[in-house]
Amino acid sequence: MSESDETSEAQKAPAASTEQQPKGPTMAATRRTAFFGAMFLMATSAVGPGFITQTSTFTYQLGAAFAFAILISVIVDIAVQLNVWRVIGVSGLYAQELGNRMLPGLGWALAGLILFGGFVFNVGNIAGAGIGLNALTGMDASLGGGLSVALALLIFLSKKAGVALDRIVVACGAVLILLMIYMAATTSPPVGEAMRQTVLPAEIDFFVITTLVGGTVGGYITYAGAHRLIASGHSGVENVRRISQTSVMGIIVASVIRFLLFLAILGVVTTGVSLAADNVAADAFQSALGEFGLRVFGLVFWVAAITSILGCTFTTVSFLTTRNTSPKVRAVLLAVFLVLTGGIFLALGQAPQTLLILAGAINGAVLPLGFTVVLAAAAFRKDLLGGYRYPKWLLIIGVLAWALTLYMGAESLTGIAELWQTG
Repeated sequence: MSESDETSEAQKAPAASTEQQPKGPTMAATRRTAFFGAMFLMATSAVGPGFITQTSTFTYQLGAAFAFAILISVIVDIAVQLNVWRVIGVSGLYAQELGNRMLPGLGWALAGLILFGGFVFNVGNIAGAGIGLNALTGMDASLGGGLSVALALLIFLSKKAGVALDRIVVACGAVLILLMIYMAATTSPPVGEAMRQTVLPAEIDFFVITTLVGGTVGGYITYAGAHRLIASGHSGVENVRRISQTSVMGIIVASVIRFLLFLAILGVVTTGVSLAADNVAADAFQSALGEFGLRVFGLVFWVAAITSILGCTFTTVSFLTTRNTSPKVRAVLLAVFLVLTGGIFLALGQAPQTLLILAGAINGAVLPLGFTVVLAAAAFRKDLLGGYRYPKWLLIIGVLAWALTLYMGAESLTGIAELWQTG
């Protein structure tokens, strides 16, 4: 029913625009903004406070050899996202809808896991926003977190929330890239050594690679960009080429930010400066630029946090809705999610560490479950893809990446068991 409704609306749009020729470029620009928005929503959802902390810590531990881990994680991330975006984008179905079509109830089980992980991580994102504003302005972290939630609410409750979301995440992504370029240039890292160890590493740490993959395409992040495309009405076989290109570019944007941050931290590490193990990024920025560096760190951390708040909120709520959900109901769900996660942060004053660990472990388990649904639909359910003939080469690299997600899922379940026993 909903697919035919959306099709009829899409068919009406060109007919209305033929009378007024100037609307053509506007429609093209809107389409371009939607694809850019989906790309940067995925990228900036991945680039959160945890992303910055992970990248800084691993750079401090592994030095230039961390470049190899980044390269391998990028290859795996692309294999995952190419398949997820193409199946969801071509089918025009949210991941939970696709799961329910494959096996009744499976989609809602996936949605439940995403909801828990997204709920807890958003508390962490809000805490990160508070920390960022504290480093940037000296503002109390609780107040900074509360103001960031209020800003996110204003964005989602605005009349053109979708367009506002797309433009804001693109702008924030650009800011992050520019700040990372500035920091990398300032710290003068050994770029030649980093490039050499990208292909000939002195040390290989498989745990680090799987952690990076989980942090970039785990949990709700896997579906952020693809769900945004469906919400903006840009799905179907006719968009398959653009969908694939956008999915790869999203990973590349996130990876460029990671590599630039790696170079910035590496430049400090190679000077022999001792950095605080629990706050490597802030210490590195301050060591490089003094008090100004701390402010730059604050801005980077806040921008990363606010975009992750937006991405987490949008994607988690998309798992609670269908294409038939009214805009008003969706807006209420977005507001409730933000208010609840913001309220928990203000009540606790920080992110609940045990729940963050548990949510991270669940995210690791969610990836193989959701990816199994995607690959099964690609291999066996052409009817859900409108008869689209799925490329065998893409399915093969998807299965190889799926094998790694199974390992990650097993490790995550082990972590949950250990957490349960210690708790």
